[in-house]
Amino acid sequence: MSDSTAGTGDGTRAVRAGLPEPVKNEPTLPGPTFAAHFHLPGEPNGPYTYGRDENPTWTLLERAIGELEAPGQEGVETLTFASGMAAISSVLFSQLRAGDTVVLPVDGYQVLPLVRAQLEAYGIEVRVAPTGGDAQLEVLEGAKLLWIETPSNPGLDVCDIRRLVEAAHTRGALVAVDNTLATPLGQRPLELGADFSVASGTKQLTGHGDVLLGYVSGREGEAMTAVRRWRKVVGAIPGPMEAWLAHRSIATLQLRVDRQNATALVLAEALRERPEVTGLRYPGLPEDPAHKIASQQMRRYGCVVSFTLPTHARADRFLDALRLVDDATSFGGVRSTAERRGRWGGDAVPEGFIRFSVGAEDAEDLVADVLRALDESAG
Repeated sequence: MSDSTAGTGDGTRAVRAGLPEPVKNEPTLPGPTFAAHFHLPGEPNGPYTYGRDENPTWTLLERAIGELEAPGQEGVETLTFASGMAAISSVLFSQLRAGDTVVLPVDGYQVLPLVRAQLEAYGIEVRVAPTGGDAQLEVLEGAKLLWIETPSNPGLDVCDIRRLVEAAHTRGALVAVDNTLATPLGQRPLELGADFSVASGTKQLTGHGDVLLGYVSGREGEAMTAVRRWRKVVGAIPGPMEAWLAHRSIATLQLRVDRQNATALVLAEALRERPEVTGLRYPGLPEDPAHKIASQQMRRYGCVVSFTLPTHARADRFLDALRLVDDATSFGGVRSTAERRGRWGGDAVPEGFIRFSVGAEDAEDLVADVLRALDESAG
């Protein structure tokens, strides 16, 4: 991977990531390439042969993500997928075989229990432990792969990536880090020693709530070759329009991330003053249980704040009273969203638990809306 923006700031890198060399009278970012097949006389040589394997629009996006996940690093490959779950599945199912052992977080993304059931159906042993306190270390012996999610979704616990990577590699295990919540501007797992950085591009990476996308970044070699082969076999590929929209959106990533992170901290500071709010979590708060470790491995703390209101009913009244916040299940978008997470099941959270994703609204407007909704929901 060649990175012409290595050594530059995050904003510069984001606006120029993955762009091709300029060509007179051509757009800076070429439009999406819609192609199931390509002209291919003679032997099937060259980068583009069939639309399930490669696409020029993916190439530019994958280069862009790689320049964010591993700036200046050679030998890093990035592959894009149809969704975050497609990316997650590609790593787990390409690296594990019957008889292998994998360690998952017990407090990770709510689809992981479904993944666990499928892994076990294939004869793979699954061990689980919480993210906080680096508890996964206790069940690591004999594992083939360690799956880390930090900060965890939705509880926002953080584990020490360097420590877990060192322990896993000593035992011969690969390490994958779900970097969705942090984004590559908040955390770079490959620099911390991980073998894979995996994320849902649906969230803050693209940031507009209109694209389903996932990606895997990892060091070139056998492991990433297996991920690429899995993508080919399963066909979990992104559409060219989605890939182009994602690349276009990355140009504003640093602007969005900085705005959303700053407002998230302001919101968390306001919420800690409310007596009805318990279990407040935001890694950027100095008193947060995860802050010490987060400050050592994260450059930005994310756009998600979590907290608990006293009851199911109080949480629903709060969400109904919000005017600037959409009740939706994703996070990372420019428009703030929030939801009572317990409505889905699958997360071990209280009934009044709220996952709040801070958007790009003015901080004072958003905080005022939240405080007003808290007041109105009290009755």
